[in-house]
Amino acid sequence: MITEQHRIGSGFGAHSTADDVLTGIDLTGRTALVTGGYSGLGLETTRALARAGARVVVPARRPDTARAALSGVTGTEVWELELADPEGVRAFADRFLDTGRALDILIANAGVMACPETRVGPGWEAHFGINHLGHFALVNRLGPALVPGGARVVSVASSGHFLSDIRWDDLHFRTGYDRWLAYAQSKTANALFARHLDTLGADRGVHAFALHPGSILTPLQRHIPHDEQLAQGWITPDGKPAEGFKTPAQGAATAVWAATSPLLDGHGGAYCQDCDIAEPATTDDMLIGGVKPWAVDPEAAARLWEVSGELTGLDSFS
Repeated sequence: MITEQHRIGSGFGAHSTADDVLTGIDLTGRTALVTGGYSGLGLETTRALARAGARVVVPARRPDTARAALSGVTGTEVWELELADPEGVRAFADRFLDTGRALDILIANAGVMACPETRVGPGWEAHFGINHLGHFALVNRLGPALVPGGARVVSVASSGHFLSDIRWDDLHFRTGYDRWLAYAQSKTANALFARHLDTLGADRGVHAFALHPGSILTPLQRHIPHDEQLAQGWITPDGKPAEGFKTPAQGAATAVWAATSPLLDGHGGAYCQDCDIAEPATTDDMLIGGVKPWAVDPEAAARLWEVSGELTGLDSFS
């Protein structure tokens, strides 16, 4: 069943925080995994899930940094993982599967934005390789651990998808690299990944959602100079977030809501925003948001899944 992209009246909104959406939800006994769950939105996501009782596994490219950031956050554990390294993803997943633990929530949160042209893995463009293919490989390898009839996979996309559909003829920018289009393509891929994963996982009760967390200033913008952020209207002249930007706690809310809300039962594959299902985009204003048709196209989602399977050599759901 294809989820319709229309709000369902969650009772939450753009100003809701991750703790707000978890009010009354007890995650005791459940295990969550949050990639990049030690910085920015990921850190707020980890803290909120742990406060609600979940045991949170945090894969980290910089484990020492992650442990320092999570010091004092009970119920968390840090494991080393480099999403850009296919062998590292395999080793991480094998280690987790060897524990025999079940996984209730997997939030694919880690990523890079507008970085200089970089090749990772077997020559993949870095945004596509880390933001999409690394998570594609991780979810496929951890598939056996996902709890049948209850697991949710949440893919953190972005309104950045407005800028680009999938570049089927040049996924890795072999010609004419553009850092913003590379980021945008990876965010469209994040949304399509969740769309098709939900289709494939539905028979075993594994559901997936994608989302735009909102505009938030975090370490994700590390590659964007101050002057460029000012010119984009992201910050005020005194360096504060511009009007319309969220706090990290508000930015983490939609991912946490997508991972836990019973209101999403029966709406698998939806693209979410502001703690609700997003409406189709009616403008090109990314601050208003919504979702462009190419990011929820089921045929494109199936095609991307097939291509991703060929690139990674993995497909445990089809």
